[in-house]
Amino acid sequence: MEIRQLLEEEEHKRLDPKAAFSDESRGRLRPYEPTPGDVRTCYQRDVDRIVHCKAFRRLMHKTQVFLQPEGDHYRTRMTHTLEVARIARTMARALHLNEDLAEAGAMGHDLGHTPFGHAGETALSEAMGQPFRHNEQSLRVVDVLENGGAGLNLTYEVRMAILGHTGDFWPETMEGRLVRRADQIAYVNHDIDDAIRAGILTDEDIPRSISRLLGHSHSDRINTLVCDVIDTSREAGQVMLSPEMEKTLADLRSFMFERVYRNPVAKGEESKARDMLKRLYEYYFTHPEAIPEDFQPQLSFDGMERTVCDYIAGMTDKYAVDKYTELFIPMGWHIRG
Repeated sequence: MEIRQLLEEEEHKRLDPKAAFSDESRGRLRPYEPTPGDVRTCYQRDVDRIVHCKAFRRLMHKTQVFLQPEGDHYRTRMTHTLEVARIARTMARALHLNEDLAEAGAMGHDLGHTPFGHAGETALSEAMGQPFRHNEQSLRVVDVLENGGAGLNLTYEVRMAILGHTGDFWPETMEGRLVRRADQIAYVNHDIDDAIRAGILTDEDIPRSISRLLGHSHSDRINTLVCDVIDTSREAGQVMLSPEMEKTLADLRSFMFERVYRNPVAKGEESKARDMLKRLYEYYFTHPEAIPEDFQPQLSFDGMERTVCDYIAGMTDKYAVDKYTELFIPMGWHIRG
């Protein structure tokens, strides 16, 4: 028996009956048969496909909250993704769920995020005249845009974990729902950490009613929420926080919106970022010949609006600034003498 089959059998012995078993996946968009001797389950394979794709590598140069911060220790989309993956795996292991599925969903959940964080999302929504949702774009990245237009051909369960990490749709699997919770736990806590590093917050600023329940440090807050998800989910048989912690997390998010996410120090450059991306969108919309060669075939079947949106959404912060500078900022020139 091959290693992959042994691993699939072991899942049935050690995982909760409500877990998503690798050999019971609903499959991929296109048929795929593992090669003889393959040691990976389908969800392990999906983790590898995501980690090795170009969109994943670009996450290291995309904003989390602070636009181009001066310092090496602020979060990027990449570090955020890794933190979400670790939290998701921790909860999955404690609940005897499929850790590989949880990891794959976490690794892929933000692949569709724009440059400059949610400012980029707003810019593309305004440019297109319809909502741009990064979770839908993440699914589009793995289904269509990666691998020269062939996508990554991921399993259904991973794709739905990516789509359902935010928004109205909730994944059917327990693991997909863990990714959603892990994302919430990760970002609100590491954003506090970054805001303290930036001098926007202190630990004492966090309301006492929240600190009393969650703890007074970064690790305490994460541990409290993770343990609550594990304990409550184990008892309820579904992924959830206790009502008290659900309210506390919502209160913490409200506090962060008031003090950080709308803070002029943290977000003061966002209007510039939005304007920059909207100008880039307008330029490429009227100059399709300037769109890179890799995107040219897409124009014929997706049209101008969708192709330009995909191109800009995939940019890193630095690449967007460089393209804007190249197209709109006068360059110096020298007279030969």
